[in-house]
Amino acid sequence: MLELRQITKRFGAVLANDQVDIVVKPGTIHAIVGENGAGKSTAMRIAYGFYTADSGQILVDGQVREINSPHDAIALGIGMVHQHFMLVEDMTVAENIVLGAEPGSALSLDLKSAAAQIRQLSEEFKLAVNPNEPVEHLSVGQQQRVELLKALYRHARLLILDEPTAVLTPLEVEEFFAILRRMREQGKTVIIITHKLSEVLAISDEVTVMRDGKVVGRVQTKDTNAAELARMMVGREVLLRVDKPEPQVGAAQLEVRNLSVVAADGSKRLNGVTFEVRSGEIVGIAGVEGNGQTELMEALAGLVDVSRIRGETILGGKNINSVGARLRRELGIAHIPEDRHRRGLLLDFTLAENSILGVHYRPPIAALAGGVFLDEGAIQRRANEIIEQFDVRPRNAALPARALSGGNQQKLIIGREYRLNPKVLLVSQPTRGVDIGAIEFIHRQLVSLRDAGCAILLVSAELEEVTSLSDRLLIIHEGRIAGEVDPKVATLEEIGLLMTRGH
Repeated sequence: MLELRQITKRFGAVLANDQVDIVVKPGTIHAIVGENGAGKSTAMRIAYGFYTADSGQILVDGQVREINSPHDAIALGIGMVHQHFMLVEDMTVAENIVLGAEPGSALSLDLKSAAAQIRQLSEEFKLAVNPNEPVEHLSVGQQQRVELLKALYRHARLLILDEPTAVLTPLEVEEFFAILRRMREQGKTVIIITHKLSEVLAISDEVTVMRDGKVVGRVQTKDTNAAELARMMVGREVLLRVDKPEPQVGAAQLEVRNLSVVAADGSKRLNGVTFEVRSGEIVGIAGVEGNGQTELMEALAGLVDVSRIRGETILGGKNINSVGARLRRELGIAHIPEDRHRRGLLLDFTLAENSILGVHYRPPIAALAGGVFLDEGAIQRRANEIIEQFDVRPRNAALPARALSGGNQQKLIIGREYRLNPKVLLVSQPTRGVDIGAIEFIHRQLVSLRDAGCAILLVSAELEEVTSLSDRLLIIHEGRIAGEVDPKVATLEEIGLLMTRGH
């Protein structure tokens, strides 16, 4: 169906693809795996015409083709769903799907026939999307279905999906995989760019492994396993489980008593939550996304208006509900947010500038108290130490944060918060969109912070992650704590039942 032959692509001094050969058979689900920066997305963007290769050939259906733009790719039956969705939020599903391929004439847009065609495709592939719904009202999982429908509406025979499960809940992932299997049954060919090995083994027929811009392995999925794929991806043995000693638990650092967060309509997004986190332990919170985890972490970080909060947050014996985010950091609370772009980084600022956010007004960063003058030498030293200790790549503090891959952005944030020597660390989705080598590194850092006496509250949509990292596990359902389990002995079925039913 698709073949890349000897594809080479440079971006300045960076060799992104180095004589890459990839063969994708028709009617299969083909996974392309590798760490962030391995060249996976670049190779597929070349296949889609988003980039042009410096050298090499693209073959579609066995014939050499010139693909110089996405328009050329679409004409050949190739569609691509990007990691960050390309949707206009205040337009409807149908309007988004037909954008650029509008039915009817320039003077008369025939959205009625388009909606009928979209409904037919939606039923055929069981995508369950209302063509007339505004995109801004859709969940992330539903938005992804709209992206799939955009490609199918343009008669795509081959779908390239870039990190398609990075923002989906476990239930949405299951539903999404069922859709992909139906597509394969109906003769479609699917390429998944990912680094989630459990998903690769669950959904794909064949796997191409990339490292440092090169293809380093091609295997049938049935003939491989997670350890072998990880070794090819990283170039060394990778610890796929969290290896941690028994916790040395101390006194309660953070106490949450009957905490609620009230929405504008009077409903409680978080409802009467009570628990404590002690020094030297990781308390995990598991739940289907949207059940109050975000409100809990943002309330504890001081990012929710005090008028919306009920109950008590106790730190060092004092109720800090009326204390803002800046003072909470002074008191010893660090925060790794779930949305690194919206809450964690200023993307147009350099790595050096991002490394001092939250401490920019303190000596030695501030030459005078209050941040009147900044000490450039101190900023560079701090940034370089974080970059070195947390293996942030490229190692260039002058780069803007947006130039980094998601995994390296995350390591920068974790390094910045780690440097605060916090008493309490609030961490949400620490490895979302992060490759396997960086996941192992981030897990080690969290465990070492725990072992240094920090009290860590962890929220993760990855059940495997939250059960293996946590010393105690709380389940949240519809804004309430549905139960506490021992992650060493609780089954995934037991946890899943609490997550979905609350009992």
